[in-house]
Amino acid sequence: MGIKEKLPISVCILVKNEEENLRRALPHLSMFEEVLVYDSGSTDKSIEICKSFGTKVIHGEWLGFPLSRKKLFSLASQPWIFWLDADEVVTQNLSEELKVLFAQEIQADGLEINRMVFFLGKWVRHGEWFPDWNLRIFKSKDWQIVDQEVHESVHIPGKMIRLKSVLEHHTYKDWDDRRTRAEKYSALWAKMKSSNGQTVAFGEEYLRASWRFFRAFFLKGGFLDGLFGLKIAISIASEVILKYKKLRLLSSK
Repeated sequence: MGIKEKLPISVCILVKNEEENLRRALPHLSMFEEVLVYDSGSTDKSIEICKSFGTKVIHGEWLGFPLSRKKLFSLASQPWIFWLDADEVVTQNLSEELKVLFAQEIQADGLEINRMVFFLGKWVRHGEWFPDWNLRIFKSKDWQIVDQEVHESVHIPGKMIRLKSVLEHHTYKDWDDRRTRAEKYSALWAKMKSSNGQTVAFGEEYLRASWRFFRAFFLKGGFLDGLFGLKIAISIASEVILKYKKLRLLSSK
């Protein structure tokens, strides 16, 4: 592949009112042959921004994360799919690594990328949030979405390799945003687990939260990020308590 040719990849992004994130993400995607956005009803300038970058926009109702993503992936025209979230940015190093990789025959069916969280002006380099390996680039002819509303994932039958470069993840605006999203995702998680018949033992939420704090702050090196790492570990433990309390309420009905 010539160095000036675009990579045979369809970048696929789910969008609803993501104008701030899209302004940051889209300028780094010109190297890809196709960029697809599935918009489920944006009322901000998301569509306008997408069109200004030549992005193909598909309008549709929100079907939940797994089905919306599955619908979007099925529309990809290129041999490879790149699952990208609106709050993620393809770094220059990652771009260069992909160019080198796609200049030859790739001996794999999927590529795993390590995400690094950028939160409150800092890179989170330790603890529960890093490393964060995800299968994000895979062949478009053979994939399956693991159908769960929280932390859905892609399954492929073949070999995967890990890339050296990271994917930037601009995840939360501030602590209030972190708490708001924890409320949202804990409710989705509790509903999913309750529908599968899972229940909560007495005191289980506190035991699990204690373990998650210990793992995030001590075992995974969150302490190396100082007070910032401590706050993140406490936030993770608090979310665990929230999830299991909501599950207890649902399972008791």
